[in-house]
Amino acid sequence: MSEAVRSILRPDARPTREDAQEAAPATDPGFLWDFWYPAVRSTAIRGRNLVTAMLLEVPLVLGRTSDGKVFAMRDSCPHRGIPLSYGRLDGKVVECCYHGWRFDACSGQCVEIPSLSSQDKLKVQRIFAGHYPCEEQDGYVWVYMNSPGTKLPETMPPAPALSVFSDKYKITHLFCELPSHIDHGIIGLMDPAHGPFVHQSWFWRKRGSIHEKAKQFEPIPNGFRMSPHSPSTNSAPYQLLKKIAGEPVTTTIDFVLPNIRTEEDRSGKLWFSSRATVTPVRRDLCRIDFVAAWNLFFLPVSIFRFFGKIFLRQDQQTMIRQAEGLKHNPRLMLIDDADRPAKWYFALKANLIESRRTGAPMVHPMNGPETLRWRS
Repeated sequence: MSEAVRSILRPDARPTREDAQEAAPATDPGFLWDFWYPAVRSTAIRGRNLVTAMLLEVPLVLGRTSDGKVFAMRDSCPHRGIPLSYGRLDGKVVECCYHGWRFDACSGQCVEIPSLSSQDKLKVQRIFAGHYPCEEQDGYVWVYMNSPGTKLPETMPPAPALSVFSDKYKITHLFCELPSHIDHGIIGLMDPAHGPFVHQSWFWRKRGSIHEKAKQFEPIPNGFRMSPHSPSTNSAPYQLLKKIAGEPVTTTIDFVLPNIRTEEDRSGKLWFSSRATVTPVRRDLCRIDFVAAWNLFFLPVSIFRFFGKIFLRQDQQTMIRQAEGLKHNPRLMLIDDADRPAKWYFALKANLIESRRTGAPMVHPMNGPETLRWRS
């Protein structure tokens, strides 16, 4: 993470269940803990296969029990540290490939150490591999990443769910990796001014279509909302929806910590809903997971995926190029009004961290609705 981003973030013995989690790193990587993050697609976990993922620099092993429940454990045996993903799953228990230690998949609790003799007094049930709450939602396996060394809260919110507005709809998923810190990935995700340059194309918008816009934003818990509005007149897909539905199109866009951008487009009975998450894998790598659902009879999944992949590749290429410059820790700028959402993000993040540290209520950086103006 570059010093420029840091300056923006800065405000003017035997493993038990608790210490089986990863120890905090020596330097703060700038992650937000105690949230749900998508780890893998649900379809990646089949049968008794174990799959691996990394979230917030924590290596995970994931699988599915014989009764269909997904689970997530830290991919490290508490005995000698060998990845548990090299072991095997019998449907309920994960067995380490090194010494055969066995752990309940849904709790991480050790249930057997084969090398123990009848004279050994070690209480196996007191040993835990790191374990994380796990849920399936919208075709993803979500993992709740609690802060290293802390206990899980007594009650947790459910994993985020994509909003849908009819019983029948189409759905698809896309992803790409970005070689950047999570902060750069997120402020790129919410940036309103890059479209005519990064995404200029016949099917989206052209550079020559740039014009001044005014949008109202309002505070919401842990985030902000671009209030319901008519979408840009220089974006072809919105205009096509308006023409087919024969009614005005209304768009609402939310950003909510730690990493979620949602968009809902409505025109009469027709709707399109999407969610993009930028998930930190390592401090120098993040991943966009994008899911969209719609009841637009004229939009086949294959066509949407074709154009969606182009869109994501354009973002990915831009972040690859930006990473070349960020290696040299340049001084960065955030301007008004186009960069105001990025400023809100950094303030939300800093204020949440401070609220958790002090126990005081979180202060929202927005006092009320605000109108921002920019050209794009």
